[in-house]
Amino acid sequence: MTTVSHWWRDHGAEPARAPLPGDLDVDVAIVGAGYTGLWTAYYLTERRPDLRIAVIERRFAGFGASGRNGGWLTNSVTGGRERYGRDGGIRQQRAMNDTVDEVIRVATAEGIDADVRAGGELTIARSPAQLARLEAMFASESAWPGTDVERWDAARTAEHVRVAGTLGAVWHPHCARIHPVKLLTGLATAVERRGVSIFEDTAVAEILPGRAVTDRGTVRASAVIRATEGFTTDLRGERRTWLPMNSSMIVTAPLPEEAWEQIGWTDAATLGDAAHVYMYAQRTADGRIAFGGRGVPYRFGSRIDTDGATPASTVTALTELLRRFFPAASGVPVEDAWSGVLGVPRDWAATVGFDRASGLGWAGGYVGTGVATTNLAGRTLADLVLGEQSDLVSLPWVGHRARRWEPEPLRWLAVRGIYGAYRFADAHEDRGGGTSPVARIADLIAGR
Repeated sequence: MTTVSHWWRDHGAEPARAPLPGDLDVDVAIVGAGYTGLWTAYYLTERRPDLRIAVIERRFAGFGASGRNGGWLTNSVTGGRERYGRDGGIRQQRAMNDTVDEVIRVATAEGIDADVRAGGELTIARSPAQLARLEAMFASESAWPGTDVERWDAARTAEHVRVAGTLGAVWHPHCARIHPVKLLTGLATAVERRGVSIFEDTAVAEILPGRAVTDRGTVRASAVIRATEGFTTDLRGERRTWLPMNSSMIVTAPLPEEAWEQIGWTDAATLGDAAHVYMYAQRTADGRIAFGGRGVPYRFGSRIDTDGATPASTVTALTELLRRFFPAASGVPVEDAWSGVLGVPRDWAATVGFDRASGLGWAGGYVGTGVATTNLAGRTLADLVLGEQSDLVSLPWVGHRARRWEPEPLRWLAVRGIYGAYRFADAHEDRGGGTSPVARIADLIAGR
């Protein structure tokens, strides 16, 4: 059984798929069998059932972020809607709202039981400085239609979930909790039913116009789609395109009923906070707490983690934070820990695009919001590849390109410095201080 995440251990390993048998000619080649690649294949077959589509995966479908994330199906516009102007930002936000509903619709239509529970997204503040940022966030979000945010005081927040030290919260309805691997495996099965070939254990070294060059042969296609997210750095010529940011998670054993009576959390809202090094969590369908945050955010030279291995120091830090949040869970053991990488563009903004002249397409840079955004990317890529003049292909994120990351050791020093500054600022705020200017400087360096 694979060991890359609790979600995989809970679901159980899928039977291995065959690798690429040699050179192959298809209509569309998709590199990466995570959510982006599978959603793209799904909508291409929906629009053109006759297309020959091959999805090529280095390890197995769902090996990367799609099988390791926090299970938040939410409407976040990665990088912020403000960058697109008023009209463009509104269109992008509405598209993301619709995307949350679309994923749930497809899961229902395809008979995918992914533990979907729509409870919204709740962001809490546990210090005066966090509360000030939360108030600013609420004011900013409220200025945009479609965000549908609500400001909750501590008492109302406690009616939904009791987190120690909560001073207030912001909630919106456009989010659902899911089991990431159940969604992934159901989607993979759905595209295979439609005639898509998924080749596993096949490493793509380079993507060129008209072909994907692998260790087992060359796949030739009129359209080649890069859907590799945090693993993009391993492709020839892409080392500085997106930074592979590490995120880590722990999961508890199932909590006893008396603990849940103290905590509440009956409506399954996903949970985050307003810290600089923020956390994210969900109450799982089987009564656990899955709790995540940044551990070692970046490894020198854009090195990728090894099968979800997580440093002991990260597990300890996340466990201590979880127990500060939920004292009622202090006696419940942490059963598992894992890590994964997400793709971070230099401007922290997700992108999707297709160059018709070269036949090369791409999507990614989700910065941790990919559970929903991948679906929008897949629908958009399908329309772009097929030349459809839909509303999706005119969304403002289409064709966006960020500048490349700095070479080493500059990017390692920058990321290390940024997250060191954020942790310093959080510690300062936990002691009752205001927002540290160190955090503002870190934001400027990060380009956020």
